[in-house]
Amino acid sequence: MKACVAVVYFNDINEREQDELKAQCKVLQEMYGNVAEFLPPTSVSCDLPKEARAVVFPQLVGQAFSQKAALQKIKLPVIVLTSQFGTVEMWDWEIVTYLRDAGLNVFSPYTVDLAKAIFRAIACKEQMKEGVRFLMFQDSPGEGMQAGIFKRFYWWESACTEALEETFGLRIIYKSYKELCDNAQKISDSDARAVCASWDVPMEDVSEENYLRAVKIYMAVKSVITELGGVEGVGANCLNESFYSDTTPCLAWNMLYELDNLLWVCEGDTLTLISKFIFYSIMQKPIMMTNIYPFLMGMAALKHEKIDDFPDVPNPDNHALGVHCGYFGMAPQSFCERWTLRPKVLEIVGENALMVDCRMPTGPITLAKLHSDMKKVTLIACEIVDYVQYPGSDCRNGALIHYLNDNGHEIMDALSSHHALIIQGNHIPTLKQSARVFGFDVMCL
Repeated sequence: MKACVAVVYFNDINEREQDELKAQCKVLQEMYGNVAEFLPPTSVSCDLPKEARAVVFPQLVGQAFSQKAALQKIKLPVIVLTSQFGTVEMWDWEIVTYLRDAGLNVFSPYTVDLAKAIFRAIACKEQMKEGVRFLMFQDSPGEGMQAGIFKRFYWWESACTEALEETFGLRIIYKSYKELCDNAQKISDSDARAVCASWDVPMEDVSEENYLRAVKIYMAVKSVITELGGVEGVGANCLNESFYSDTTPCLAWNMLYELDNLLWVCEGDTLTLISKFIFYSIMQKPIMMTNIYPFLMGMAALKHEKIDDFPDVPNPDNHALGVHCGYFGMAPQSFCERWTLRPKVLEIVGENALMVDCRMPTGPITLAKLHSDMKKVTLIACEIVDYVQYPGSDCRNGALIHYLNDNGHEIMDALSSHHALIIQGNHIPTLKQSARVFGFDVMCL
């Protein structure tokens, strides 16, 4: 989906300025036509087209200072792209400041990537308002395995679903996980072999029987998605209700992304799924969910992962482990430098279940999450330093994460969930600006 944008110019521009405006509109179309639909230019004194969801000024001139009343009628995001390079001109900071002081929500992108991210944020917001659909498989969440842990989570409450749908306009469709798994088990081995014949899935110590079980989950999920149509993300209460399945949906999530570009989430966490949809729509960068275990949690974290000690590092208070389901977490093959399908680790899942053992490249990452009030996002600057292995534990291969601002205690006070999204690269400046499209308050750590 593209952002629908009104192109606006000032009244009474001279012939030279008119030529410059036409030339700049051509530049913007060539540079941003894949993320924005530019409507025919209109005067600042005219009503904006009803379909417009943002305003672009390809040109700023001194008349801006005398047309404050007309400008203040603009209630949409305003993007200033005035240079021949598709960014803001430094000479326009005076007018940009004037527009902001007049109450306009003005973006002045200084890189093409930033401008594209803002356009994608506008499109994402509109796509959700039009009722984009997400699919979740669950039956009685919280009541099953490890109920003492799972009964605490907001994402299973009807209040969370209602808030997500009301805030963003999206729709969450719930289907039975038990029925899904029953349907998967009815699929023949020959049909499963035919579906996965062309797949290139690295595996170790995985029997054909267990691999085909995982393929059948993919086929069953794909069937529901095809029947519903228009689904942008999917998940299942795969751990808490693991007794319904003879495997896990990790392979299904991988293939749904690789083949259909569908996003996924673990443990039925709708709040994380919507967070992922927003951040991925904006950034188009590798993203995944994992559990964050700050070293400051001490034994509460160590016991859960069945390990004795955290890695020996300088400044341990400013470090965490990223671990989920025995390994780093579920990410598609194309996001990772190493990716292997392996037998299960956690006791909570069945004996035939499979897990993904993967690694993103070491280096800068951004931890990001939407808060439960749907009004705030937390962004944390981090880096993956290395990967650590604890044989026989629930952390066979976890990410060693360092908080780049060495602010572990502030992070402990600010975390909104044990589920965190990892986005490859440092994207805080871009996400901070894009968050203004949604009206989010941003906490940067």
